[in-house]
Amino acid sequence: MQGKLILAATPMGDIGDASARLRNALATADVVAAEDTRRTRNLAAALEVTITGKVVSFYDQVEVSRAPGLVADMVDGRTVLLVTDAGMPSVSDPGYRLVAACVDAGLAVTCLPGPSAVTTALALSGLHVERFCFDGFPPRKGGPRRAWLSTLVAEPRACVFFEAPHRLVECLDDAVTVLGPDRRAAVCRELTKTYEEVRRGTLGELVAWARDGVRGEITVVLEGAAPTSVAPEDLVSEVEDLVSAGLGLKDACARVAAVTTATVSKRELYEAVLAARVDDENA
Repeated sequence: MQGKLILAATPMGDIGDASARLRNALATADVVAAEDTRRTRNLAAALEVTITGKVVSFYDQVEVSRAPGLVADMVDGRTVLLVTDAGMPSVSDPGYRLVAACVDAGLAVTCLPGPSAVTTALALSGLHVERFCFDGFPPRKGGPRRAWLSTLVAEPRACVFFEAPHRLVECLDDAVTVLGPDRRAAVCRELTKTYEEVRRGTLGELVAWARDGVRGEITVVLEGAAPTSVAPEDLVSEVEDLVSAGLGLKDACARVAAVTTATVSKRELYEAVLAARVDDENA
């Protein structure tokens, strides 16, 4: 029988967040692929678990070269457990290349859910986060970072991203420049750890706070853009462009309504498109 890949979320700080399934997987997996083998062994010791399988390193720089060997292990019937230093593999951590390789090889992939800085920060932000996007780490340099922020000017979804503490002030400064000082956000620091802190406020308030220095692992949640007032008739051309590209009218209306910051329903768009078509026919 073929083996399988198990992606396992690990605690971000509080060891009590480790699941019973993670404990069992650490103890029984044939191979444990770890972003940092020392940290994984320390985790197992803290959980009073003995790792009986082979432990191999699996960090960003070796992900491509190590994946074929792990796939071969699974083809031979072994179970491979993938863990990163904290949180969920593949979410700004190694993992997705190995998952893709397993999918290509027709191997089973499963997941042990658990801690995630992304969803934890969203829940603590105090912002409207029913719809959100995740952007990993922003560009390190000012120009590319401001270009990235410009894509969020009209983004209606909340955006969550990671940032290094020594770049936080520069990132928030750029956010004030591009998005304005009144856009709301939350800066989450050291989630689940002893010195956990969540600062909520406007970008202008948060950059002033951050100038005193911020330490630890940082997750930022940025409020989505406020809805704008746009008439359905102004969006008809966008719908028709999607229809011309092969999308059905109802689906095109739904897509435009979903991505615009305007408070326009897909029904209003649908009716506006039909009315515009009638006008064109009568012209």
